[in-house]
This record gives sequence, C-alpha cells and structure tokens, in this order.
Amino acid sequence: MRNQPIGVMDSGVGGLTVVSEIWRQLPREEVLFYGDSARCPYGDRPAAEIAEFTFRALDFLVEQGVKMLVIACNTATAVCLEWARERYDIPVLGVIAPGARAAIAATTNQRVGIIGTRATISSNSYPRALHLTHRGIATFPVACPQFVSLVERGITATAELLPVVADSLREFSGMNIDTLILGCTHYPLLENVIQQALGADVTLINSAEETARDISFVLTDKQLTRTHPAKPNHVFFTSGDVDTFADIGKRWLGEPISVAYYDLWEGEERSDAAEV
Repeated sequence: MRNQPIGVMDSGVGGLTVVSEIWRQLPREEVLFYGDSARCPYGDRPAAEIAEFTFRALDFLVEQGVKMLVIACNTATAVCLEWARERYDIPVLGVIAPGARAAIAATTNQRVGIIGTRATISSNSYPRALHLTHRGIATFPVACPQFVSLVERGITATAELLPVVADSLREFSGMNIDTLILGCTHYPLLENVIQQALGADVTLINSAEETARDISFVLTDKQLTRTHPAKPNHVFFTSGDVDTFADIGKRWLGEPISVAYYDLWEGEERSDAAEV
C-alpha cells in the first residue's frame, strides 16, 4: 500500500500547484492526478452538482488503488471534504485548513483578504477555519469567478490581464489587508498579476505548500511513505483539452508531462495523449 500513488483531484489544472509542492517536498512519491476541465469551473454550480462531480473523480482515483486522496480544489474541499472522509477508508486531505494556517502565520495586522470562487466564498469555509484558531482576525472575502476560466484557457501572463485582475480586486481598496489567501488552486498561476494589482506590501498565501506539509505528516504518521527504489511514475488525466493541460503543466511544473484524455462521465478513453 505504501508504494501506491497519491491521488489528487481538481476541477481542472489548478491542482497542479499542489502537485508542484508534492514534487518539491516529497520527490519519492508518485502522483495520480485527475483534472475535470470539461466541467470546470465548479464554483458557479450548485452544491449537489459539485459533490456529484467530485465523488465521481475521487471514486475513480480510489479504484486505481491510491493510498491517499487530496482534494486540490477549494470549492470541492468546502462542499465535500467531511463527506469524503466518511466515504473512504484512506486518508483524505483538503486545501482550506492548510491555507488558513499559513495566513494566520503570515498576517501581522490580523486583516486577511480571501479570494475564491462563488461557492467557496459563500460556504464561509475560510473565515470559519481562520476563526477556529484565531477569533481576532478580520476577514474580507471576495469572489473572483472569472480567474478560473482565464487559467483554464492558458491566459496567465499577458499584459491585458492586469486591468482585469485589478478591477476584480478593487473591493480590497481601503481595507488595509496585509495578507491575501488565494482561495482557489487555480489562482497561484495568476500570482504575479495579483501581486502587481495589490502591491508588494500584501503577502499572498498559496495553500499548496502547507498542504504538501500535511501530506508528508500523514504519510509518515500512517507509515505510508513510498519505499520503492524506482523513479516515480506520475500519471495525469484530464477531461478537457489535452494539449492545453500539458502546456500549462510544463510551465508550472518545470518539465514535460504526459497527459491522457479521460472523461469519467462519457466513459470514453481516447489514445490522444500529448506530451509537450
């Protein structure tokens, strides 16, 4: 069991930010990733639909024999994490609690902004997670739903992005936040533009780093760390465009990845794997 891969799911490509940290902190571990880009974004959908899509992806990963599940999607974590922990007999981790912990450690004036999808923001998951540890923190949540579609289309670094991002973040003007939680795993791919829009004095929190630490702790605690001497074989599936996913993966992970198309809802698997 300890030599099985870590199963990671996301609504699209955003979960690659978590994979990047797994690779950096746990280089011996294998990853089996499923990104449901065909139905992305999840954040504007009803909770029942989010749960339906999330559990189809998690069931698929469990069927492949993973040793742990990571819900690398803030929306899916907000809606499904507790249900998933009851449903499966392997460890299940989300990305909200790690992000909240990192924000508490970073803020000095106790004023924390939060951006996420509509579903994540309306769930109140981040303020609740922050206040469980630190009741004195003031939270300022803002939904930025258009960011996900930009990332899924591979638009992450063009000059035209700055006014779009700045307009989405204008609500933070005058709020005096010193920390901003990127409450969607897609958002770190826009990190440079978000930082430009808010200024250098605001610390951006990407939950991926803290999530990887949680993964490491649980693997060690459960004696599930990989011991196989062979180089890890990472596997990526997407229900969306293979070439776009592979291109974003190469840019974010720093090396080419092989990506296969598989849409769990069509029951269709094609051989048009791409490597960029």
